[in-house]
Amino acid sequence: MNTPDEHRRGAQHSYTFEVATISSSRYHRYGNADSPEGSDDVSGSIIIDALHANGHTVRYTLLPDDIEIIQNWFKKSIMDADALITTGGTGLAPGDVTVEAIRPMLEKEMPGFGEIFRARSMSEIGSAAMLTRAIAGVSRGCAVFCMPGSPNAVKLGIEMIASEIGHVIEHAKGRV
Repeated sequence: MNTPDEHRRGAQHSYTFEVATISSSRYHRYGNADSPEGSDDVSGSIIIDALHANGHTVRYTLLPDDIEIIQNWFKKSIMDADALITTGGTGLAPGDVTVEAIRPMLEKEMPGFGEIFRARSMSEIGSAAMLTRAIAGVSRGCAVFCMPGSPNAVKLGIEMIASEIGHVIEHAKGRV
């Protein structure tokens, strides 16, 4: 058995996640929704359903594209979560500020997440995959993942996260 397999096997199997959908248009329409159903959020539902199916505890928040608000959510959420996942705000439009809000908060980046995400996206959307700025990293013992907002991108991202989350969190917490 190789080292990553040993780490996966030794990882805890249930974690606490904070999930945030970042979308000013959705936020202005629905306000402080505390569930994806309450904000017509397909991507948020995909994430939460996948995490619940794997036995994880999940809290959901809807946020506007605002650096200060995103960073305040990050600082609060990181205190009692094993992992944070955001969806939305990772594109190139002027209002897409998730990466600008989260990247300075990371202690270490995990460039492989974005690299693999873009490589796997190529088969679905071709060279448009270069437009995504999906990132991941760790901060204060917490794993952090920022994904695009489209349902197909979220399906890909959550598949990647689910397969390695125990391994990533155990590293983030310094237990391996």
